[in-house]
Amino acid sequence: MIDFKLSSIKSRLNRRALIIQAIRNFFIQGGYLEVETPCRIPAPAPESHIDAQATGDWYLQTSPELCMKRLLSAGYSKIFQICKCFRQNERGQYHLPELTMLEWYTAKHDYRHMMKQCEELILAVALHTGGGKTIVYQGKSVDLTPPWTRMTVADAFDRFASMSLEKALQRNCFDDIIALEIEPRLGSGKPLFLYDYPACCASLARCKPGKPDIAERFELYICGIELCNAFSELNDPSEQRMRFEAEQKQRRDSRKKNYPMSEKFLSSLSHMPPATGNALGIDRLVMLLTDTPDIADVVAFTPEAL
Repeated sequence: MIDFKLSSIKSRLNRRALIIQAIRNFFIQGGYLEVETPCRIPAPAPESHIDAQATGDWYLQTSPELCMKRLLSAGYSKIFQICKCFRQNERGQYHLPELTMLEWYTAKHDYRHMMKQCEELILAVALHTGGGKTIVYQGKSVDLTPPWTRMTVADAFDRFASMSLEKALQRNCFDDIIALEIEPRLGSGKPLFLYDYPACCASLARCKPGKPDIAERFELYICGIELCNAFSELNDPSEQRMRFEAEQKQRRDSRKKNYPMSEKFLSSLSHMPPATGNALGIDRLVMLLTDTPDIADVVAFTPEAL
């Protein structure tokens, strides 16, 4: 029996393959080493808002971040990976429980360098795969020509939110305000970097020098869709341990499963150089570059189809 759904998305899957090839070409030409790390790990990062899928006594990775940072610590200064990641209870227009992630790290640079690299990467991929410097997504035209718009989280709350940043943090509704009131208004006409997050909302990012309440983190938005999450990386093992312990407490308080502490990752951090890293959702990038409103239509199989 012919699967008409698979037949109907053939052109998108062809474009998806070209996009992934273009991503690889971009990093290989930039001198990056493509790496592979295990999908099944004993201890994921204990982030309060991301739930890992158990597999026996271990877990499927929610991100390759911890293993890739161990490679950074061992002297691998420019690395990238395209891999599957797994997150429980994530299914929606922009979410899949099994997603394809691009993650890359560059030693001796910070998040501002990463913003410029995002501009270069996405423009190069759009051009390589038959698009131009302008894309159209759901009737909205977006100019990919650098430089892109930059806006601090504090400015976004002042402009778009129904309450102040401070009040949202006090009431524990920061994520809700971002998702419901701010995100839909970001990245129209020009991609937008939302940057300088509250330190309490960036458990693996370095804080700004002289501003311990602000983390050097950004997210990239195009047409209201969050495309990536990037940091200047924290490389202080004592500070990282304290943050993980705080995340573990939040998970316990929310009656979520607690994860073991990743001791080998923490012990490696004292050897990790200053660096910047980024996690970019390839499925969402394909959505944007193929003008597709639902993530289900840019992958061959969703969980419901199996």
